[in-house]
Amino acid sequence: MSFEWTPHRFSGGALALDVANSVILRADPEKRVDRFATADHLAAFPAAAEIMCAERDDFSQLAAVRPENESLFLELREKADAFYRVKARDGGDDPSLLADLLDAIARILRAHPHATTPEPVDLATARSALRLIAMPEPERLKICPNCGWLFLDRSKNKSRAWCDMAVCGNRAKARLHYRRKKGKDG
Repeated sequence: MSFEWTPHRFSGGALALDVANSVILRADPEKRVDRFATADHLAAFPAAAEIMCAERDDFSQLAAVRPENESLFLELREKADAFYRVKARDGGDDPSLLADLLDAIARILRAHPHATTPEPVDLATARSALRLIAMPEPERLKICPNCGWLFLDRSKNKSRAWCDMAVCGNRAKARLHYRRKKGKDG
């Protein structure tokens, strides 16, 4: 099956969330897919993020994760997902999960003692995660009820329901339409 990074895969609204969302169907161990488990997908991610990530103005160019930092990057992804998922669900910060996330961020920052251009995607992700921790409106962080991805609701009235209306929103509406139609016919 062919795969490419598309705008839908960058519907999180922040690089740290797009990275966390690189695990598809995270809650279902039998269907779970890690898009970074394939070296080609991981290598192609920075170039796609430069074009499609909502935070693309915060970095000019992104470089691939250096091989020696891949495990740190994947740890950051998992710690970010755990922290922001609880924050979106419960509305507050879990101190233990926050400490884990800050530790993962610090390890990435220490792995890059000097600024470089292009910026490594792991460093850009750590910076994105820090911005999200200090987000002034934490209620804008949500979980898509269709796919389970994390996303920022940037709508004016904070009413966005899905990570991507064109994908998850349409699927949810199609399911509702099917149920209604089946109820009338059956």
